[in-house]
Amino acid sequence: MSAPVRTPREVLAYIREREVKAVDLRFMDFPGLWKHFTVPAEVLDESAFEDGIGFDGSSLRGWVAINESDMLLMPQPDTLFIDPFCKDVTLAMLCNIQDPLTKEDYSRDPRNVARKAVNYMKSTGIADAAMFGPSLEFFVFDDVKFDQTVNAAFYFVDSAEGQWNSGRDERPNLSYKIPYKQGYFPCPPADSLYDLRSEMMLAMMDCGMIVESHHHEKASGGQCAINIRYDELVPMADNVLKYKYIVKNMARRHNKAATFMPKPLFEDYGSGMHVHVSLWKKKNGEMVNLFYGSEYSNLSEIAMYALGGLLKHAPALCAITNPTTNSYKRLVPGYEAPTNLAYSQRNRSAAVRIPVYSSRAKSKRLEYRVPDGTANPYLAFAAMLMAMLDGIRNKTHPGQPLDKDIYDMPPEQLKDVPKTPRTLVEALNALEQDHDFLLHGGVFTEDVIETWIDYKRKAEVAAIRMRPHPYEFTLYFDS
Repeated sequence: MSAPVRTPREVLAYIREREVKAVDLRFMDFPGLWKHFTVPAEVLDESAFEDGIGFDGSSLRGWVAINESDMLLMPQPDTLFIDPFCKDVTLAMLCNIQDPLTKEDYSRDPRNVARKAVNYMKSTGIADAAMFGPSLEFFVFDDVKFDQTVNAAFYFVDSAEGQWNSGRDERPNLSYKIPYKQGYFPCPPADSLYDLRSEMMLAMMDCGMIVESHHHEKASGGQCAINIRYDELVPMADNVLKYKYIVKNMARRHNKAATFMPKPLFEDYGSGMHVHVSLWKKKNGEMVNLFYGSEYSNLSEIAMYALGGLLKHAPALCAITNPTTNSYKRLVPGYEAPTNLAYSQRNRSAAVRIPVYSSRAKSKRLEYRVPDGTANPYLAFAAMLMAMLDGIRNKTHPGQPLDKDIYDMPPEQLKDVPKTPRTLVEALNALEQDHDFLLHGGVFTEDVIETWIDYKRKAEVAAIRMRPHPYEFTLYFDS
């Protein structure tokens, strides 16, 4: 399912065949944003793939210090695609990062962490492939404004679909606003973003991704989802970045703004990134799904242990899979968010769901519903894999399923069910105390964990804690 591997010579031939004018080299900073710079197509030669292309890494968040700033970009031929948004024909390639002196892969390069996780999995003999299928949700807004100054702070988002615009003078207002929490699967004209999502879908397909469907999501005011076919861990993380790039740029092309921020609207549904995952092993020349068996919901014993690993380490995982202060405004009861660290074959408020429509051996999988789209996909998928491998290695059983309707359960029955962290502070504390499972095989390093926690605490937690919140004026101004 991954793109066919190309040699550097084949890449150069492709550039000539498609009359490529520029080559865009992309890589990811530590928290999880794509970065890039561009070279003329004629500058690229075979030596660039072997020797790398130098750049200054000191200004990238969470990377090297200024006195050790030189880094190497190593273009990866099998990741190429034609950028659908550039005026001139531009070929994009993803890159790995190396130290120019040692030529070793850089420990804080998120793509390197993901590659190490896959190699470690193979070295254990447990599995030969980890398949990931994230389902990302996002909002498309017509207007976005926000600011923070010494004496003011505000945000404002707007969508022509939003129920809050039912009485707005639109000259004419043609109604068809989507009621709060009722945005799932409406047809046009209520679903005003249908054509935009189709354009996003077609652009994804042109970039080599396999798209299964798209639809409007549950919230009022422009919440959408596009479902893409599962793939192995590293190419799937690559595809998440392409997905987000295409969604944002296609929205911008139509004078709209797309966001993967988990909770941009108060008292309506937030956006998650539900991750479907399974482990596979080659047996008798054929890849076999290790998660299919005769246990609960046709899961195998290995799948149950993997599930146990996910639930055991879920609080620590949240610091990576839900890495923003806004993430925890989504993880609250009442909005189908997975706040309970339990599993079920149908219950969508449980952290792990086993889809009942995946009864065939090849489609049996776990759906980890906690993550959101602000996660760095390389780090999130790698951390999930390490938690599952830890569960399998230690035979961590997840206990009994929670198949009851959680919303109808009395508090005394729910009090013993573990919960997701309530804040990023709690999640970072959990990661600080529970990260040994990530260190096996040198996949994550102590340096990576420490840098992640330190960056999040200083750049995000402290920044939010120090600033007055607009609602505090409602609560306290007349104190």
